[in-house]
Amino acid sequence: MKARESASQLWPALPWEEWQETASTLHMWTQIVGKTRLMLTPPENHWWNSALYVTPRGLSTWSIPYRDDLFDIEFDFVDHQLHVRESSGCSKSMALRPQSVAAFYEEYLSLLRSLEITVKLYPKPVEVSDPIPFAEDRQHASYDKEFAHRFWCILRRSDTLFKSFRARFLGKSSPVHFFWGSFDLAVTRFSGRPAPPRPGVDAITREAYSHEVISAGFWPGNGGFGAPAFYCYAAPEPAGLSKQQIGPAEAFYSSELKEFILKYDDARAATSPDEVILEFLQRSYEAAATSGGWDRANLERPSSQSQAAL
Repeated sequence: MKARESASQLWPALPWEEWQETASTLHMWTQIVGKTRLMLTPPENHWWNSALYVTPRGLSTWSIPYRDDLFDIEFDFVDHQLHVRESSGCSKSMALRPQSVAAFYEEYLSLLRSLEITVKLYPKPVEVSDPIPFAEDRQHASYDKEFAHRFWCILRRSDTLFKSFRARFLGKSSPVHFFWGSFDLAVTRFSGRPAPPRPGVDAITREAYSHEVISAGFWPGNGGFGAPAFYCYAAPEPAGLSKQQIGPAEAFYSSELKEFILKYDDARAATSPDEVILEFLQRSYEAAATSGGWDRANLERPSSQSQAAL
């Protein structure tokens, strides 16, 4: 067992201006892989069957059924490979390296065909402005191994904290999962009540927000915010939420995003980043649940039974 990692290793620097191009390319690559899982798995509520999951080496689809077999696909950000592994024992990989989305797409589909896996993917990205079809996207072509690894290090530690936070809730909650559409790690709690219908929204949004939610997560800098950050929001947003005071001191409510925000750089600069992040998750949830009239007494695990904070 290696020595324990320092705080700077657990929470490395991730300046958006330095890794934006790699992030934008990875966003498209994860959409391609995520769409594979979406097309080959039974639909689940709130699109949970589409997400990716943090692994000891990167991001994975988990098991995907195909004919009489199972396979998974994993982005390995340690050895910088994309692995496709079948339960029959067959496996193939392709290197993660600087190349265009179009080249990645062609190589990826060829790799699947070599394993006799056939899937028809929607050929354009979603949840981005001015989407370019994958087969035509030569604009996004960056891959910096160092920043890809840092990104995974942050996801790895965030995943651990989010799971600890999730364990405090007895009601319906999502897995801790990575949504390739919005390119963020998230965990969502539900009040148990249907949400008011949202007129004029697309089917994806309608299904995602069919019930009242409080969702928290981590963005690596995308989405227009321009910096990595932890976030929490309620949908629908209860009256008065924007005026609630939460901790830690560095956290704030963004009237533009309608979310509570804790900048990643503020968290990693703290004496104990883990404690600051968990405080942010808990306090922002409490503000939203109380404002929204959630049945907290029956939805939350008693503190005496809660898993100890890391």
